[in-house]
Amino acid sequence: MRRLLLLAAAAVAVAAPFAAHAQYPGSGRQADDQRKQQEEDAKKKKRDKDWGDRQAALPQLRNAGPCPFVKTLYDAGRYVEFKDNKEASADVGFSGEIQGISSGCAYKDDEPIKVEMDILFELGKGPQAQGSSKTYHYWVAVTDRNRDVIARQNFDLPVNFGDKDRVYVTDSIANIVIPRGAATTSGANFEVLIGFDVTPQMADFNRLGKRFRVNAGTTTVASGGATTRR
Repeated sequence: MRRLLLLAAAAVAVAAPFAAHAQYPGSGRQADDQRKQQEEDAKKKKRDKDWGDRQAALPQLRNAGPCPFVKTLYDAGRYVEFKDNKEASADVGFSGEIQGISSGCAYKDDEPIKVEMDILFELGKGPQAQGSSKTYHYWVAVTDRNRDVIARQNFDLPVNFGDKDRVYVTDSIANIVIPRGAATTSGANFEVLIGFDVTPQMADFNRLGKRFRVNAGTTTVASGGATTRR
């Protein structure tokens, strides 16, 4: 079953710019910057609340040991397209960032470890983006303690921006099964890594800590439904 969710954080945010604009007609750049910051703070607070309420079902289960560590690979945690390889905000096409991961696991005796996760993506459409839709590609990999890759799977994440330039999307992945060599092997022996498919230039951009805002234009957010993968 597959459904697409654009987080409801947008519901309040969409109307906010218009009300705020009416409040500061012609009041200058300082007031405009203050208004934008207030809008960003309000949307972040709403997004964090909505995301904090989302919990994978598995964390409540009693396990034989700790869960695998689930994290974003730093070099692949962001996706930023540049027109003609120019690293400037005016040359950004589509962009994306992994904003959060909620995960849980379950196992007992000598059973394999079963992992589920919700991944929160923030996706943007910059000045050089072509069209209003984009299929992002990301991967999930399981590694052992020595960082050897045991398994890796690629996923597609189609997004339709419509007339928005930023959306939040949650992708849910279930049925990640990690075999255990023995009943004494705990989840602490494994890691689950997540990242975008990025070019070498994108990886270098991320590695050097360079940043652009995900949305290069106005700050509006869409709302919609959920993605589930099984």
